[in-house]
Amino acid sequence: MERARATSSVCSLSRLRGRVGEGAGKKARSVLPAPSLSLPRKRGRGRWGAASAFALAGALTLLLALTGNAGAQLVDCLGGQKPTQVAELMFGRNIGRRLGVNEAEWSRFLDSEIVSRFPKGLTVLNAAGEWRDAATNRIVREPSKVVQIVLPGQVEDIARLNEIVAAYKRRFKQHSVIMIVRPACVSF
Repeated sequence: MERARATSSVCSLSRLRGRVGEGAGKKARSVLPAPSLSLPRKRGRGRWGAASAFALAGALTLLLALTGNAGAQLVDCLGGQKPTQVAELMFGRNIGRRLGVNEAEWSRFLDSEIVSRFPKGLTVLNAAGEWRDAATNRIVREPSKVVQIVLPGQVEDIARLNEIVAAYKRRFKQHSVIMIVRPACVSF
């Protein structure tokens, strides 16, 4: 099977880290690692019980989700690019050990579930996915689709992505769909 390499105008974080001080008179800044959200450990019945820790983690997750484009603001973009977020969704196409999602079914899903939620555009790539089956400890390989979406920066973006993931899992009896959301510098 031939594997294709995709290119885009989206600048990755690893490329941005090496650009400290570059640019025509513009000050660039490298991306710093995210601070740890771990709580101090206490033995016995301390102030930080397990329920409190989960509540705090949930509140922080909700806060990050509601800030929309805030995560993308961690980078300074160069050359006219704008900071935003990019989502990547990875869909396995096997059901059991056979191809269960053919091209016609994929096209219908793409139109009804993904394009309807993100009508300004997206990119679809064919991919070869692989993962380790925990029950058999074997590597499973399957044809896959990767969808890249430059998010519009709305509060509803993550909810729309979660709706797409749930619809695919329900319609095609999948256990999981990979979703990655990351900050990026984008130009059109």
